[in-house]
Amino acid sequence: MGPRSNRWHRQPGHNLPLYAVSLALVQEDRPLLGIIDLPTLGQRYWAVQSQGAWLDGKRIQVSKRDRLTDAMVTIGDYAVGSNAAAKNRLRLNVTAELARRVLRIRMLGSAAIDLAWLAEGKNDACILLSNKPWDTAAGVVTAAEAGAQVVDLDGSKHTMRSKAAIAAVPSLIAEIVSLIRRSQTLDSGGP
Repeated sequence: MGPRSNRWHRQPGHNLPLYAVSLALVQEDRPLLGIIDLPTLGQRYWAVQSQGAWLDGKRIQVSKRDRLTDAMVTIGDYAVGSNAAAKNRLRLNVTAELARRVLRIRMLGSAAIDLAWLAEGKNDACILLSNKPWDTAAGVVTAAEAGAQVVDLDGSKHTMRSKAAIAAVPSLIAEIVSLIRRSQTLDSGGP
């Protein structure tokens, strides 16, 4: 067995303590309840549709940031493996566009943490250019219940079948979706 044959094999130096355990209840393609536990930080987030979002028993809300130039934005991981270069073109274009317009970009390595920290106000937007429902469902309901707007790549309402999960404070979502559209144009060789 080669070093890459076991996907979960831990390499020395890769034991990062920032990870999440997330669980969601989904009905009719929408998450109704989400729980995100950050074991190494001793934090638990949860949300129930129409009942708010919570961190360790305290209600949480997204930030009130209203300018993209002041925003902290998280972006999902880059693709690896076969066809990674093609898959990463849009990610790289979005990252370049963000770098020109936002305060900071962070890649945390966990969609659940990206969305939970958006709900808590630690970041102002979260761009996940692939949507794996097992990674995003609990975070989507948590962020939405904390006041975030969550949409698909084209700006339509997010579902478990969405291609992406784009989430932000409501005042920033239109500008972020527009930025992604411009990045897609660059990706297709347009102007």
